[in-house]
Amino acid sequence: MRSLKLILAALATGAAFEAMTLLATRDKAVRAVSPWQDDPYDVLVSFALFAVPMLGLAIAVGLPAWRPPGGPEREQRVLRAAAALIAVVGLTLAFEWAAVAARAHARVWNGWTTALIAGLAALTLAAAGVGVALWRRWSPLATGDWLDDLPLLGRRPALIERIRARATALFAALSLFAAAGIVGAQAVGERWSDPLLIAWALLVETATLFAFCVAANATAGFIRRTRPRAETPILAGTAGLVLMTAFRDPVWTAITHRPVTSVPLLVALTVGAGLLAAAVTLVRRPA
Repeated sequence: MRSLKLILAALATGAAFEAMTLLATRDKAVRAVSPWQDDPYDVLVSFALFAVPMLGLAIAVGLPAWRPPGGPEREQRVLRAAAALIAVVGLTLAFEWAAVAARAHARVWNGWTTALIAGLAALTLAAAGVGVALWRRWSPLATGDWLDDLPLLGRRPALIERIRARATALFAALSLFAAAGIVGAQAVGERWSDPLLIAWALLVETATLFAFCVAANATAGFIRRTRPRAETPILAGTAGLVLMTAFRDPVWTAITHRPVTSVPLLVALTVGAGLLAAAVTLVRRPA
């Protein structure tokens, strides 16, 4: 019962975070006075807006299957998924606090900004409390995964094994599908017409979601992989790509005293950083 209350607390914290994030990003009047409306802060906020409900959905699906036999292992996997959710929330809150500390867009702060900061403080306290409690319950990932608990798959072991063997391809396909929807909606909403910009955004979104799938799976054990792949270069490349996307203007301004003003330069900087990070990982990998 204690674990169930802790998981429900994590879900409630994630729901509150999602509600505040939607308000701060989708309401134009509120977004205009939000300290974290722009990069580098908005990169993580935009990612969390998608990642938090996905983890919440996975936890909600896993809860009904939490019953004997194998109850303790299921309990542990759901607790680890809740920890992943709180980790995403906590990291995003840290970026938002950084925006507040830097007084980003302070000249336009108003009552809505005060409300956002108050909500940020309340969420931080909630996430910290739940996070500490989850940390105390942390344990190594056991054998097994979530696939055996799905009613549509539980009696089809051959299909389950095929999914486990093709987990990397599944993560990549799901990431591309979700990224296409996100970027498509953004391109229509912001009236993008540059094919290079759209292709770059699709690459960044797909790589980010793929890295999220791999990291979340490693934490919560959604799919036990029977054919593990060397994905470290991909994850390192994604980290380089996303970090340069977030900090492109400060980095380029420090070098040239000018911000990034063209799409080809944006692509060259960010993709180049990702390729460099992946190459360094490959070179440093032991034989």
